[in-house]
Amino acid sequence: MMIKSIDTQHNIAAVSRLFASSVVQELAAKGRSGLFSRLAKESSITDFLDSSASVRDVYELAFNLLKKQQFRNEYSYKAAITQKVLLGKHNLNSAAMLTEFRVGKCKADVVILNGTSTVYEIKSERDSLSRLISQVDEYRNFFACVNVIVGQNHLDAVQNLLPRDVGIMVLTNRFNISTIRETVEKIERVNPLVIFESIRTIEAEKILSLLGIEIPDVPNTQKYSALRRIFSTLSSSDAHTCMIKVLKETRSLKPLSDLVAKAPRALQAAILTTPIRRMDHAKLVNAFDTPITEALKWT
Repeated sequence: MMIKSIDTQHNIAAVSRLFASSVVQELAAKGRSGLFSRLAKESSITDFLDSSASVRDVYELAFNLLKKQQFRNEYSYKAAITQKVLLGKHNLNSAAMLTEFRVGKCKADVVILNGTSTVYEIKSERDSLSRLISQVDEYRNFFACVNVIVGQNHLDAVQNLLPRDVGIMVLTNRFNISTIRETVEKIERVNPLVIFESIRTIEAEKILSLLGIEIPDVPNTQKYSALRRIFSTLSSSDAHTCMIKVLKETRSLKPLSDLVAKAPRALQAAILTTPIRRMDHAKLVNAFDTPITEALKWT
């Protein structure tokens, strides 16, 4: 009933925008959000909740909608990877997750670093496959494991398009991730220069320190070139292994563990990919528990 009742382009767009980082950031910074209030009304979600419901109930109900095959967007897929892989197989103490991570001319949708490096390129039901080959080619220079996760409608096409070492996954009708073809780990193809060009200078220096290589003592204007020259001499294995160790430290999500545990499950992926100050964590949790009757009055 609910799905049929709000199945309009306008309403679904509003449901999707509830998960935008701008809404989460406003809830955290102010403990309230006029944008959340407006989108909750536009989405019609609140029509299906009683007066005792809270903001977290709005999010859970909205996400139940975005899990349905006909309404899925990129956030649906990122949430599935967060729930089923990062928090399902790993945890925030042992693994790091990066999103929209630039590699070459592409931005990797989701990256998980644990004992190895794995990228997940998302092609939802509404996405085009036109750039997929060039994206995969870029990722194979940085990540040991490359996966493409798709909607059922893309499955036949990607099986014919992708190299045999690229893993293929499908987000099923039951919102589970089904592995159609396992990825093959290939550390030897990793290009140390691509790693260098994708990370921060301080991270590059940490990698060299781990390898016992002295950091070049040169003016800042020459630092990039000097570091790049050194990275060009590194082995794929050394660069890859140390990159994982460094990025798991510099991009760690461990400080968010408590907040993630207290947040609606529907919002875990948004929280892990949105900059939120530690001092705002309590305000955000309180916002989740605000009665919807009060939240709809936020301006």
